[in-house]
Amino acid sequence: MKSVGTRSRSAVGLPPGTLVFTGKRMLDKPKISYFHYNPDAFEEGIIEQLDVCRDLRHKEGITWINVDGLHDTALLACMGEIYGLHPLIVEDIVQTDQRPKVEFFEDYAFITFRMLYFAKEEENPEEEVLEEVISEQMSIVLGRNFVLSFQESLGDVFDPIRERIRKGKGRIRKAGPDYLAYALMDAIVDQYFVILEAFGDELEDLEDEILGKPTPANIQTMHDIKRELIYIRKSSWPMRELITGLQRDEGGLIKPDTKIYLRDLYDHTIQIIDTIEVYRDVVSSMFDIYLSTLSNRLNEVMKVLTIISTIFIPLTFLAGVYGMNFKYMPELDWKIGYPIALGMMGTTALLLLMFFRHKRWI
Repeated sequence: MKSVGTRSRSAVGLPPGTLVFTGKRMLDKPKISYFHYNPDAFEEGIIEQLDVCRDLRHKEGITWINVDGLHDTALLACMGEIYGLHPLIVEDIVQTDQRPKVEFFEDYAFITFRMLYFAKEEENPEEEVLEEVISEQMSIVLGRNFVLSFQESLGDVFDPIRERIRKGKGRIRKAGPDYLAYALMDAIVDQYFVILEAFGDELEDLEDEILGKPTPANIQTMHDIKRELIYIRKSSWPMRELITGLQRDEGGLIKPDTKIYLRDLYDHTIQIIDTIEVYRDVVSSMFDIYLSTLSNRLNEVMKVLTIISTIFIPLTFLAGVYGMNFKYMPELDWKIGYPIALGMMGTTALLLLMFFRHKRWI
């Protein structure tokens, strides 16, 4: 994941409202899909011409238009004109380093935040790549009878919502566009839990490895996890203000029934932030555990070496005494001098081992 959000140099010094795409993911061609529904029916499709957007703009029912790919600034500018979006809003959509926020206008609200999800295997799309987390900006425009969603590339976490619209499950087709916007945000927040659960499993495995047999690679892993947690915290912390702002809407875009669901979403966001703080503390404690484990292993090694050295010091003394080349040494003529010297050495070593055992040093 991108660890730090910074404003692109290409947008510095330009007049407000200038459309400059600052993301890094570019599709060959933007994909625009739509759902149009009411309680009794729905239709979906791919939009090839923007005239379809004009028709949907004034059509009875609820319209959800999703745009994959933000590099075509001319296309987004046209969509902004069709739906009456302020040029600064379109600028925020194409500049993908925005802080999560909500802004209210007369007939619509603009919401932007980060969407996180696991990458999919190209060969097997059903399998997730746990090692790679995709982070991209998600922008939502909530109108009186429409919802526009803008994302940088193909792939998102909205498939369950699409299925609910197709099958008419739940209250999504019976409610207004505000509930649809809530459902999109809820799907993204739920994915935060999935990612944090994966981080929790990784932390448990890492902790077992550190307690068992730590390696220098563990330090790099801990740094990577800590950096990613900081980024997730940076993405999730402002969402509290965002959801609170939606709950305080007085323009009628957010219905009272939907505000109840937003309160639940707020609680989920707080839970995510608390989990991140816990994991950050766990990672910090792992550094201490890593250093303590290395220190204990070093102490064990030094303990063994010290005991060996202590045992061999008197043995070295005895060997040194009988290794001196004095002419008159009475023991040199003894036939049993060599066995006696070895016995003295063995006895000394045995007595030292018994002493260490008595002191519980070994």
